[in-house]
Amino acid sequence: MAIKDKIVIITGASSGIGEATAKLLVSKGAKVVLGARREERLKKLVNEIRQEGGDAVYLATDVTIAADNHKLVELAKAEYGKVDAIFLNAGLMPNAPLSKMKTDEWNQMVDVNLKGVLNGLEAVLPEFTRQKFGHVIATSSVAGIKVYAGAAVYCATKWAVRALMEALRIESAQEGTNIRTATIYPAAINTELLGTISDKESAAGYNALYEQYAISPSSVANIVAFALEQPDNTNVSEFTVGPAAQPW
Repeated sequence: MAIKDKIVIITGASSGIGEATAKLLVSKGAKVVLGARREERLKKLVNEIRQEGGDAVYLATDVTIAADNHKLVELAKAEYGKVDAIFLNAGLMPNAPLSKMKTDEWNQMVDVNLKGVLNGLEAVLPEFTRQKFGHVIATSSVAGIKVYAGAAVYCATKWAVRALMEALRIESAQEGTNIRTATIYPAAINTELLGTISDKESAAGYNALYEQYAISPSSVANIVAFALEQPDNTNVSEFTVGPAAQPW
């Protein structure tokens, strides 16, 4: 199905994968509703999209606050009358060994990476169920299909996203709600994730790795577009994406 005129909500939209996806979908005729915490970045992105003739709106959104997610869905309905798809993309990766006991960062990852997805689902599923169609796309990680030392809590949150999305796919099929799902497992992608790592040793290791291997966020944006372009009766539920040269 063509992307043209689809109404797509994107969280974590102020940079990286979210920003690249917004620009790509708009270039294909979608109308996007963008959410993130950094309002100035969102405003700049929406202005750029509109200057190019695209259609976009934004709302400062903290995915850890359930009400913010509901407001984002309500904005989409108020501006465009419906929601066709939501891309749950907000995430943090302040990795460090468990022995460093960075409990505040553990809680941040649970709140954003897992509860943020749950809050997005809570906000949008009633709409999708009522209209009997919708597409939920979520950013997990290769850390959602493999476990890495030094990334225990991040892995735990991303495995949880994988489980949620697979359960949603199964339940939708059982209930006949026609809600499609796609879970994306990115490897080394050039985003701002590394900027959230406070542990100096971990940060040095990840920065060296990403400098060698990381590829553009547009690689993930292309997958979001591919998923959205599938026929209504076709669900491609999982995508693993990363640098061709990445050996793990």
